[in-house]
Amino acid sequence: MDRFRGQSVVVTGSSSGIGLAVATAFAREGADVVINSRDADRAAEVAGALRAQGLSASPVPADVSDPAQAEALVAAAEARHGRVDVLVNNAGTGSVVPALDLTPEDWQRVVDLNLGGTFFTAQAAARRMIPRGKGVIVNIGSLFSHSGMPLRAAYAASKHGVVGITRTLAVEWAPHGVRVVGVDPGFVRTRVVAASQRAGGFTDADVEHRAPLGRFATAEEVADVVLFAASDGARYMTGTHIAVDGGWLAYGGW
Repeated sequence: MDRFRGQSVVVTGSSSGIGLAVATAFAREGADVVINSRDADRAAEVAGALRAQGLSASPVPADVSDPAQAEALVAAAEARHGRVDVLVNNAGTGSVVPALDLTPEDWQRVVDLNLGGTFFTAQAAARRMIPRGKGVIVNIGSLFSHSGMPLRAAYAASKHGVVGITRTLAVEWAPHGVRVVGVDPGFVRTRVVAASQRAGGFTDADVEHRAPLGRFATAEEVADVVLFAASDGARYMTGTHIAVDGGWLAYGGW
């Protein structure tokens, strides 16, 4: 399959979890993928493993919560591949803390990465996409882009903000040929979710009982939707968020 043959794709936070599944899926579709992590060794390890499979991948370490590093990440992708066709803003962090105990430092850490990193990396990508008159930005949100849960004040605020960014950038950049779409996963077995379970005291069975489809999502299922959103099959979609949640948001019971 070669839906993205020869396209330059940047996936932030792509050394593990959903980001790794997304990057791998793009590479298998022929894309030249940039693997990003704050850990340079981890990014290099993942890119090397993909290259060993005959896929095109190169590592660029960066902490996208820093606007200068977000710009440098996109600039490096452009320098290596001549352009940036697709950006997937996946890098993020969790926070499960009672609101009364949430410190300014923890609030800022979550907002700077989940919200600031999404905006500044999108801005850097759009500065290159707009002159070419084309490009796609996919922002990874969450169930908590549309709902709340105790202990998630910082996380839910940041992910609600991703919806606002997606909608605003979509309508601002649509006349320039740049689409901006959101994908909102339900619970996936990642390190972030495992940490949230430990901090929040909820079990696999709790998630499986609450989700109408009765299970966690897989990272590959989320990646399938991200690739669709970035593909020509979704060419008339912009400014919207797609929930990949097993029916979680639709269900009002317990």
